[in-house]
Amino acid sequence: MISGKTTLIAHIGYPTESFKAPMIYNPYFERSGIDAVVVPMGVKVDDYAAFFRSLFHLTNIRGALITMPHKVTTVAMVDEVTPTVLIAGSCNAVLKRPDGSLLGDMFDGTGFVRGIERKGRALKGARALVVGAGGVGSAIAASLAFAGVSALGIFDANAESADALGGRLRQHYPAITVTTGSKDPAGYDVVVNATPLGMKPGDPMPMDVSRIAPQTFVGEVVMKQEYTPFLLAAKGKGCEVQVGTDMLFEMIPAYLEFFGFNTTTPEVLREVAQIKY
Repeated sequence: MISGKTTLIAHIGYPTESFKAPMIYNPYFERSGIDAVVVPMGVKVDDYAAFFRSLFHLTNIRGALITMPHKVTTVAMVDEVTPTVLIAGSCNAVLKRPDGSLLGDMFDGTGFVRGIERKGRALKGARALVVGAGGVGSAIAASLAFAGVSALGIFDANAESADALGGRLRQHYPAITVTTGSKDPAGYDVVVNATPLGMKPGDPMPMDVSRIAPQTFVGEVVMKQEYTPFLLAAKGKGCEVQVGTDMLFEMIPAYLEFFGFNTTTPEVLREVAQIKY
């Protein structure tokens, strides 16, 4: 039940049809007796700046979850950001503090990496390829670097985005071999689709699956369906895979702490989640 005392958390992006977070947070809030609600809000790029400023004038809003296509532009709209945001160049969480100032943080990479490690795959010394250097791809690359990979390949259809991310990674992690410009997955221990490819029927593969070795760990960020054509093709080769929603379940405990709520575990969240595809 939403009342006049309910705390609001906006979930901002476009389009909203593929949003899964409300179907995890809201059942958890209800079961835990937390008077809060996550509300999907579809906002197109041209309207985002004006909407963002107005949103945080609300007196009953705690913060916002930020998703595509707004993660990068949000960085310049908040008052302070964490070091993770500086490295990733993107922001997926905004907290309205008691004085009204806005703090931006980034949890995509944390959730993705925790999911891999929970499956028993060691990242220290591994070679990883991230295809897609937007908000989520940049965050995943930053977290993979923090986890100790020895080499990172970065590719984006916009070469400038890939090169910029590569530069930030080299600056903060000089010991890691960082390359840009190729999405060939051959020779990598971990490969990640961090592009929107897979959201629409008929989308091309984000990389050449025939070049992925069976022992490679394959991760996905698209959540519109549990197993995208890319993941199905990787599974067909014998690869261990991580579906897009695994990242959500792993990052939500960190989000809850950020917003000042009691934290929980991915297992509890999976018990209450009402995700549908």
